[in-house]
Amino acid sequence: MSLNSPVRRLKNMAGSAKQPLQSLKLASHEVLEQAQQKGRLKCAKCGGSRMFFCYTCCSLVGVGPQDVPRVKLPVKIDIIKHPNETDGKSTAIHAKILAPDDVNIYTYPCIPEYDQDKVILVFPGPKAVTVQNMIQSLTERAQDPSEPRRKRFRGSKEGAEGKESNAPPIQKVVFIDSTWNQTNKISTDERLQDLLQVELKTRKTCFWRHQKGKPDTYLSTIEAIYYFLKDFHELCLERVYTGEYDNVLFFYSYLHTVINKAKTAAGRK
Repeated sequence: MSLNSPVRRLKNMAGSAKQPLQSLKLASHEVLEQAQQKGRLKCAKCGGSRMFFCYTCCSLVGVGPQDVPRVKLPVKIDIIKHPNETDGKSTAIHAKILAPDDVNIYTYPCIPEYDQDKVILVFPGPKAVTVQNMIQSLTERAQDPSEPRRKRFRGSKEGAEGKESNAPPIQKVVFIDSTWNQTNKISTDERLQDLLQVELKTRKTCFWRHQKGKPDTYLSTIEAIYYFLKDFHELCLERVYTGEYDNVLFFYSYLHTVINKAKTAAGRK
């Protein structure tokens, strides 16, 4: 996707495109605006023509590490990427670049071994539960009724105060990165079958590549990661959310603005 062509005419446009991401507490996009003015550059590692980052090498291009936010997540995240998913169209790379210490990307059929009592799969389905009900479901799986109830997540405010919680320690959260028509092969893999499925049923996508025929609750990968983290923070850690993970959408929100303004300029929206 080339962002160079609409840039000059977008500079003088009023922000007429819809801005569903306006309330986010984001780092300044000025560095991206400046990088966009320079155009696409060659990735120092693979030589590919890229803007902002190289989706092949998971590295920044045209901007430095000090120029983009670094997000610390409350849980580790694994993304299982379909081998036929077009790298340049995937939003999974956003998470890896912005939260490198907490995100790993694997290309199917490579899937790590998971503990079904401590790992969940965020994916819609008939057996999927909400984030709010996830804790109870995991507790029932992981805890013998005769054993004492587990303590709250280590490091949480309530845990520090010694209060008890139904929340078992979640090791990892798994997301599938592919078009919705390709997800079946991964979601039905026997290595993921025993994981508790969690669905973000109340969230709606604003992805510019939303697939026809799919409900608007089918989110892009980076949207699913963000909304899960936000719900997890509020419903599981029981803390007031004050934008701790908003910068996970740092690239996504900028691209959303640019692309929708371009559509408006072209009379497509």
